[in-house]
Amino acid sequence: MSVLRRVVVVAIAATIVTGLCSLAYAEAPVKEVVEKASTVQWWVWPLSLFVLTFVLGVAAVLGGLGGGTLFVPIVAGFFPFHLDFVRGAGLLVALAGALAAGPGLLKKGMANLRLALPVGLIASTCAIVGAMIGLALPTNIVQSAMGITILGIVGIIIKTKKSEYPEVPKADALSTALRINGVYHEVSTGEDINWKIHKTPLGLGLFILVGVMAGMFGIGAGWANVPVLNLVMGAPLKVAVSSSKFLLSITDTSAAWIYINNGAVLPMMVVPSIIGIMLGSVVGVKILAKTKPAAIRYIVIILLFFAGTRSLLKGLGIWN
Repeated sequence: MSVLRRVVVVAIAATIVTGLCSLAYAEAPVKEVVEKASTVQWWVWPLSLFVLTFVLGVAAVLGGLGGGTLFVPIVAGFFPFHLDFVRGAGLLVALAGALAAGPGLLKKGMANLRLALPVGLIASTCAIVGAMIGLALPTNIVQSAMGITILGIVGIIIKTKKSEYPEVPKADALSTALRINGVYHEVSTGEDINWKIHKTPLGLGLFILVGVMAGMFGIGAGWANVPVLNLVMGAPLKVAVSSSKFLLSITDTSAAWIYINNGAVLPMMVVPSIIGIMLGSVVGVKILAKTKPAAIRYIVIILLFFAGTRSLLKGLGIWN
């Protein structure tokens, strides 16, 4: 119960700050945010967002995703809010979920600071540039590009074998110098897994692109973090998923301020969404520790395929 209390206190504090910031910088009136054609009572939307984000919070931890990866395409497709406001809320949702799940993942030894911090520094810097690009581009182009990118990632994951425990014959010089390695206890098998990474320079380079896309699409970067950490750098899937979740708390902070500064954050969306995602993330951390790595792989594929398909069809005007 004490954990839930802490989550609620942090969530309320975060949403108050967000609300004050958004009100201070907002340039567009609220009446332009919600489509005029909507006849549903206003309180239905915040309540629906809370329920949705709670479910997404659980799913996002299992997939190593920011809640924004699913939040943005689902809310943009089924809720009457403009995409800019959805993207701004999506970054804050991903940030809140990461802050809620990060301490638990670090405590369980699944998230690794030495793995997350170097890539986080690069991605967070580039996310600022990406956020500026995303706000300048037309909505349909951003939607289509996001869908194509996510579906491409799904294809790579499906074709890759042994992603649960990638084979890394030898750690490279850079990862050895940074001491990026570790051991975690796999609860599902009862084994201690020793791991190391390779291709570190390539991985760090790819995180430049990851940061730009995270800010541009407003969906965090869990959908890209996991494949790079797992498929390119060779971290075990659970370590990649857990470190990705922690990494989001670094990356999303930079991009979120760009959206706040441009008035693209609506408290009516952000407040219930942050509380829901943080409560769901606490539940997700407990489930992740007992989930088999193979099951996590399928969860990642399913979640990303749905999000990518929805975004692409929305951008092309096929599924509005």
